[in-house]
Order: sequence, then structure tokens, then C-alpha cells
Amino acid sequence: MSLPDQRPRRELYWMSRMPHTDVTALAAQEPVGDITWVPSSYRRPVKRFIEAGALAWVNGLEEQPPASYDWVTTLELCSLVTGQASRWRRGSRVRQAVVTWENLSHQPLYRIPPYKQALDSARDADLFLCMIDAARNHMIDNGFPDHRIRVVKPGVDTRVFTPAAEPTDDPVVVFCSPLAPNKGIDRVLDAMRLVRKRVPEAELVVAGNGPLRGLVERAAADPGTGVRLAGQLDAHGVADLLANAAVFCTAPRPTWKWTEQFGLAYIEAQACGIPVVTTRCGTNDEAVQPPNVLVEDDPEALAAALVTQLTDRDLRLRIGAANRERMIAEHDLATQCARMGEAFADIEAQDRP
Repeated sequence: MSLPDQRPRRELYWMSRMPHTDVTALAAQEPVGDITWVPSSYRRPVKRFIEAGALAWVNGLEEQPPASYDWVTTLELCSLVTGQASRWRRGSRVRQAVVTWENLSHQPLYRIPPYKQALDSARDADLFLCMIDAARNHMIDNGFPDHRIRVVKPGVDTRVFTPAAEPTDDPVVVFCSPLAPNKGIDRVLDAMRLVRKRVPEAELVVAGNGPLRGLVERAAADPGTGVRLAGQLDAHGVADLLANAAVFCTAPRPTWKWTEQFGLAYIEAQACGIPVVTTRCGTNDEAVQPPNVLVEDDPEALAAALVTQLTDRDLRLRIGAANRERMIAEHDLATQCARMGEAFADIEAQDRP
């Protein structure tokens, strides 16, 4: 069961890549992958964005016969569709899985009805599939049984996200993320103004959309800023942009109910063989490991790290090569999707006589 704001090529797509698995998705938009799509609308008490669409119920679940399925899977413990799934499968043989990235042990949404009701309804799920190590810690802190928790880190398609045949010599920085305050495009713009005092030819290419798009458009309208807005790109467009950049940069900072959990853009950039410079936030150190650079939430610290990378080609190439090697070893998409399948199969095996 999808959420109304669920992004493509993520959880649904990964499950569709699990070996020997057929996925039927109740979703608002047609999902990417070999998936049977049931077009579904949503009931939403409010229209504004709330925690990845968690405050929404999907229509049409009651029309799906439980006898046709082995599992029902939803995203996040506090989403209302998780509570729906728990009620729908009750009394049937259908197992329930909940996929979670949550890394806040004291997530404030858990104290607010109806999020708390969804959380409590998830307690009898069969599998809790954590996409980061911190999610397992958060679940144990909230009283969930460890024997039903499995951690499988997300994968990246290393055939799509691959280094350029010839690394660029141009000082191009890429920001590829939602244009929202929590992802820090404003910090990156401030840092780039400082970078250009040291590296006048440095450029910033911004891919994405969001509430701060106007801020980027105004910067891009001034030729003296070196800022270019690439807009919303598909996976292949993002891969091409990253492969032809020198450095990837974001600057996330926490909100009252969120802190950076992992960041798929980080592993996409590393798979393309470029270094990452970002702010230390939440548990993004699970994705951004040395020799990549995590700094404090400060434009000057960001700028200093970017200048180091942009002016030392040999350093960039060494970091980029190490990044590519680690992505293949630890985050190859096919391998990680198979491991997801193993997590489901492991729970099934526990129930066999």
C-alpha cells in the first residue's frame, strides 16, 4: 500500500525487484517497475504535506480479497495506511510488514492521535524492515521485538548511476534534492557565494523542486552567481548530472519531527564516482562515510570543504574511486533487493512447522 506522496523508484520498486515476488500496489500514480497497479485515491483531512503523506487513508483496500495475498506492506509505523493494513488483514493468513526509515526514538508524532493509533496497530506486524541501522534502534527503544526486525540498507542501480568515462576538470557542484528548508538549498547558495571568492569559475547546478524554487530561480537569473536550475529530472537525468559534476553537496538540518535519515542522493552521487560534502544531520553518517566530508551547519564550513575538493583534482578522484567501490560492495541494487526478499523469507520460515 503506497502513500499519496510516495516517490518513484523507492520502496515499491525495490520490493518488485525481490526474486520470485509479485507486487500489487494500491497507489495514486503508476509505480515504476514490474508491478500490478491498482489506481487508488486517498482521503486526506488536510491537503498540505504532513510527514510524507502519513495522514491519509487509501481507498479500495476493502475490495482486495485477502486470500489473494501473502503479505501486506506499508511505509512507516505512524502512517494511517499502516493501521488500515493491520485491520484489513486481521483474521486472515496475510502477514504484515512495515518498512521504516524512522531514526527518532522520541518521534513527537507518536504522541498525536491518530498517529499513535497507527503505531499501536503496527505492533503485531510480522516484519519490520528497517532501511537504516538507526531505525532498528528507534524500534527497540519503542518496545518492538527485535526478533521481527531486519535491517537492509537501500540499494542504488550501479548500471544507471555510474562514473563518466572521463571525470570532469570543471569546478561544478551539484545539489540534487527537494528545494525545501530541511534540505538546505539556502545554505548551499550562501556557501557557493563564498566558494566563488576563491574559485571564481565554480558553478552550482540545482536539480529538484519545492517551496524554495523561487530562491534558486532568483539566483540563477543573475549570471554572476554561477547558479543553474536544472529542474526536476528522472533517474537517468540525475545520473548524467552527477557523473559530470566534481562534487555533490546538500546541507540538511532538522525540523521538530524530522532529521536526515540516510539520503538516497548521497549513494547515487557516490555510485557516480564523485565526493560528497554535506552537513552532519541525524544519521546521514550511515550513507556519507570518510573520506567524504561532514561539516557543521555553517556556510563557511561548507565553503571551505567545497574549495578543498574543487581545487584538488587528485583528491577528488581518490575519493570518487573509493565511493564507487563501496557502492558496488555495499549498496548494489540487485543485491540489496535480494536481501530484502531474504528478510521476508526468513520470517516465513520461522512460522513453518
